[in-house]
Amino acid sequence: MKAFRNDIPFIKDMGVEFVSAENGHAVVALDLAPRHLNSWAVAHGGVLMTLLDVAMAVAGRSLDPTAGGGVTVEMKTSFLQPANAGTRLIVSGHVYHRSSALAFCDGEVRDTEQRLIAKAMGTFKYLKQ
Repeated sequence: MKAFRNDIPFIKDMGVEFVSAENGHAVVALDLAPRHLNSWAVAHGGVLMTLLDVAMAVAGRSLDPTAGGGVTVEMKTSFLQPANAGTRLIVSGHVYHRSSALAFCDGEVRDTEQRLIAKAMGTFKYLKQ
């Protein structure tokens, strides 16, 4: 799927897995490893924000196959509960409004037990190739 770019070194190094992207919805996943944890041995907030950023951006790009890439204009994240080491995180993104240049999205991180870990809203600007 063109909406997900596996050539971004940081995303590749993190181990983000593409699951799906179509019609303004996207899903990515990550198996939490020790390198993803903070000093309390739970998912680092930056890891969760990165996953949300990717899922929402991919959701937006799924609506425009001609988009060459995109940039995050703004993003707000709420951390609801910790994600424990060894957990698989499933992260979804959804476009709730789209203009010719911007996608307004929301996203959420859940663990394998379906616990809601974090939620976000973001605005993404899409660039032509």
